[in-house]
Amino acid sequence: MMSSQMNADAVDQIYRNESRQVFATLVRLLGDFDLAEEVMHEAFAAAIQKWPEQGIPANPVAWLVSTGRFKAVDNIRRRRRLSELQPELARRVSEIEAANDSIAEQDIKDDRLRLIFTCCHPAIDPQVQVPLTLREVCGLTTEEIARAFLVPPSTLAQRIVRGKSKIRNAKIPFAIPSLSDLPERLDSVLSVIYLVFNEGYSASSGESLTRVDLSDEAIRLARLLMDLLPQPEVAGLLALMLLHESRRTARTDSLGDIVLLEDQDRSLWDQTLIGEGKDLIERSLRTRRIGVYTIQAAISAVHADARSASETDWAQIVALYDVLSSAAPSPIVELNRAVAVAMRDGVEVGLAIIDELMQRGQINDYYLAHSARGELLRRLGRTDEALQAFKRALNLAKLQPEQRFLRKKIDALRANS
Repeated sequence: MMSSQMNADAVDQIYRNESRQVFATLVRLLGDFDLAEEVMHEAFAAAIQKWPEQGIPANPVAWLVSTGRFKAVDNIRRRRRLSELQPELARRVSEIEAANDSIAEQDIKDDRLRLIFTCCHPAIDPQVQVPLTLREVCGLTTEEIARAFLVPPSTLAQRIVRGKSKIRNAKIPFAIPSLSDLPERLDSVLSVIYLVFNEGYSASSGESLTRVDLSDEAIRLARLLMDLLPQPEVAGLLALMLLHESRRTARTDSLGDIVLLEDQDRSLWDQTLIGEGKDLIERSLRTRRIGVYTIQAAISAVHADARSASETDWAQIVALYDVLSSAAPSPIVELNRAVAVAMRDGVEVGLAIIDELMQRGQINDYYLAHSARGELLRRLGRTDEALQAFKRALNLAKLQPEQRFLRKKIDALRANS
């Protein structure tokens, strides 16, 4: 028997680590997002009540899933118009479980990855697939997802609601897709995994720059996907994440403050991850079916090859960004290319590109655009304009380490003016 506080702490830890896995399994079993979410929370509430007396089960996730299923049956029975609803619900759940059981051990063996593929059903609007999956399967908040898509949270929330309505109204089945169905869903699945990693590698808000749980989970899913579908872009995505992950230790100082790439201690970079990432890039390039993740990974590999910031091959990086801009144009890619151009051709050239991007209005609410612009203005000695740019970036930044970094920039400019 354990104290109630110890039990609450244990349940809280399991919730943080395993709740989305429990949710994924319940969705597979029940075929209903809202019902799965409801009974998952009921199962955790039951754990808080029962585990102090019974002890934590040997397999807490299995206990929670089993409890959630029983709760779902109870909830269905309590619904109004029981005589009309129950046969239909029972039939639907029975059909889905039968379909899932028939292929569950054949192809995708991880419930989280199964549900990601399930949510990326081709009948769902591609603009909805990824946000819906990030919110419901991966547990990212609406605000975190909206930041990734550069849209207001209200817009993103509407997309998610539409997606869930589409699934419900069109009766899109939650059956696990077979291996032959996976390629047509792969692009969306890769997007989901990459955006989970991005939120883990550079959190959108809070006290810490990174969320190791998310980046580790994204890499885990990518490794599973690589075993399942060893295609070039899967290798490219895994390579990209590993190369970014190799720099994690060097990205912050002892106080948790940001250290820019050019100032990082490169001896701290994980050479094992770099080596694996570069091997995966070579594997992808040999197929001659090069996609956007492989190109981005190649850019990261150029940074990894430089023994110091001054030795970085900026010409090669700009050339790779040119290819990336053609393959997948976006304002973020153009911003990153502008910074690389500034390093290759001079600060004025890069600044002109950023100013032109700002005039288009696509990145005006993106704090990194104003931060990058402020840094280029600072290097040109245009102190007043740099201050304004850094202040604008500070107003937009949500993460505390980012805010501290920008305040230091502002303070340093004021001290030297």
